[in-house]
Amino acid sequence: MDRFDAHIEENKGRYFDELCALLRQPSIAAQGIGIEETATLVAQRLERLGAQVQVFHMPGAAPVVYGSIGHGNRTLLIYDHYDVQPPEPLDLWHSPPFEPMLRDGKLYARGVADNKGNLMLRIQAIESWLAVYGALPCRVNFLIEGEEEIGSINLEAFCQSHPDLLRADGCLWETGGVNALEQPTIMCGAKGICYVELVVRGASHDLHSANATMVPNPAWRLTWALATLKAPDERVLIPGFYDRVRPPSAADMAALERIPPDDEELLADFGIPQFLGGLRGIERLKAHLFNPTCTICGLISGYTGEGSKTVLPSEARAKIDFRLVPDMDPADVVAALRRHLDAHGFDDIAIIEYGHEKPGRSDPDSHVVRAMATAIRATYHKEPIIYPTMAGTGPVYPVCTALGTPMTSGCGTGYQGALVHAPNENIRLDDYWTAIRCMGAFLQAFAA
Repeated sequence: MDRFDAHIEENKGRYFDELCALLRQPSIAAQGIGIEETATLVAQRLERLGAQVQVFHMPGAAPVVYGSIGHGNRTLLIYDHYDVQPPEPLDLWHSPPFEPMLRDGKLYARGVADNKGNLMLRIQAIESWLAVYGALPCRVNFLIEGEEEIGSINLEAFCQSHPDLLRADGCLWETGGVNALEQPTIMCGAKGICYVELVVRGASHDLHSANATMVPNPAWRLTWALATLKAPDERVLIPGFYDRVRPPSAADMAALERIPPDDEELLADFGIPQFLGGLRGIERLKAHLFNPTCTICGLISGYTGEGSKTVLPSEARAKIDFRLVPDMDPADVVAALRRHLDAHGFDDIAIIEYGHEKPGRSDPDSHVVRAMATAIRATYHKEPIIYPTMAGTGPVYPVCTALGTPMTSGCGTGYQGALVHAPNENIRLDDYWTAIRCMGAFLQAFAA
């Protein structure tokens, strides 16, 4: 791979500028900002690579960019996304979120770690391969969507309508990088998600708080409702919530035992004295990867600005996500939530549904995982740490699991300090170049 590495070295300046150009283009799915423009940029980049490109437009959905290039006995599907999280709160950024800034070897920008960096480096790796070797050793199909950060709300319908475009011998997922111990990792699945907003309404408008003697307060009502969802021991109290939870298998537990403990590193990074329930080691990993969750992601009501304002709010809202494990179904969770609220006298609380995704898993011993392990050993000179699934969520089920396609993560820039979804999101630039080299080694191993 010396010639491949040399080509990357020769083109670092251009590749860096190209990444920054993509980062400067906002693409905030939750706010509908810059989505069409970014899809066009991605499609044009694939066309310059030499791929056959199709851009699929569905009513009310972000464009899906699909590109195909190369030939071979095997087909690799690469899943990435071009949308990013909202950058707020803006005052916590040390530099504007859509103005890439290189400081102390780290590149800061919204979306650089999740997921524009990984998207661009994989395209650039293929460009370097083509420049050095003339042809790819396998067929590569890109599936690049623009709604991942809002739950891929339209991607399942796309997958069901275009199964032939997705069939592959393996899928390279969007994520990749190293863990808190600086060990390269491989993930073989993802949790599902059910994201809702609870809305409580009171008077027709905000009132003077003196009226609290006679006018119901939506903020209190929402607080009481939320308190019925979860106990102090973290157990979700919605009846039936755990009925379809598949416990980890013997193989899952064996995989966890092979993962080196990183408790101290994570505690230091999070700035907390201990994990929930005092869990550590394999018990923490088991809970982290195989337990479903119920998380309050945001609360809004009344006055939250500086100083005081005596107000009785007319409305209260809570955004909640449920992370789901096999064999849970998002539709079942919403139905159970509705029944639970009604049974506790909160039938007036509205449930607004956002993104739903089923959990997805694949075989850690599949060819695509073994190929990634080979590439990691050749590039990082370390043994990869294989996780049977990840605690995060993505559309693994419609893209991979439903079609029987095994998946792997890898060839990415992730590290513990990336601040994904937070202000000052960043990657270490050295990780970017290493990931490109790893992508070349992965193409070679996957095709072999």
